[in-house]
Amino acid sequence: MSLQPNAWSHLLAVRTPLPRWLHVGLACLGFAGCVGLYLWAGARPDNNPTFIPPIERIATAAQTILSGPDFWSDVRASFGRVTAGLLLAVLFAVPFGLWIGAFRPIEALTQPVVEFLRYVPVPALIPIVMIFFGIGEGAKIALIFLGTFFQLALMVAEEVRRVPNDLVHAAQTLGASRGEILSLVLFRGALPGILDAVRLCNGWAWSYVVVAEMIAATEGLGFRVLRFYRFIQTPNIFVYLLVLGLIGLALDQLFRACNARLFRWADATRR
Repeated sequence: MSLQPNAWSHLLAVRTPLPRWLHVGLACLGFAGCVGLYLWAGARPDNNPTFIPPIERIATAAQTILSGPDFWSDVRASFGRVTAGLLLAVLFAVPFGLWIGAFRPIEALTQPVVEFLRYVPVPALIPIVMIFFGIGEGAKIALIFLGTFFQLALMVAEEVRRVPNDLVHAAQTLGASRGEILSLVLFRGALPGILDAVRLCNGWAWSYVVVAEMIAATEGLGFRVLRFYRFIQTPNIFVYLLVLGLIGLALDQLFRACNARLFRWADATRR
């Protein structure tokens, strides 16, 4: 399949959908551009290979790391922490956000506080978390939870507000109770956007795991990156950063696929 010459200007129109093959091709081109930029920076005569190591050194480091015993235990540890923290955030933030978006008194009472708390930097919470949860797994999960809960609650509330009032009025006309309006109209109507919000918070959770693993961790992707930093093992750092990016990209695509498959009725612009 090919594009006519005059079709290229059409593709640059605002929100014009792309053919699947072109979307994949441009994505690959973007990654290739990043690799080319890295190779160019590494080939400069003033480059210090300690900071921008050659691709060959990164490949050698990747081979050593992937065949070692620590890598997979690090992946399991970080994946478990992120999953536990995010699931707890979803469990509490979704109903809380539903109430904020549905009831004006609850919005007035709680949203300003939530807005305030979401701007508190997660690293600044480490001393407080250690006081309440110690230095075990609970503290690491709590940091990821705190880093995603407030953001997710506000995003869920916003998605609930986007459900058309006509649907609420129609349900009231048909005699629906308050609970039925919450669960069958507002929650279901906002569900595609809620899943998309969880997808975004999943990305934040993977960034917070590096912070969480500063608390007396002995394994984990973030812990290993910090350890490599202490010994200036830059190729190993790049390998772990690539792994973090690939895990995040794979999970992001999984969330997108689930959203598209489960909610085909939803407006495509919300995905």
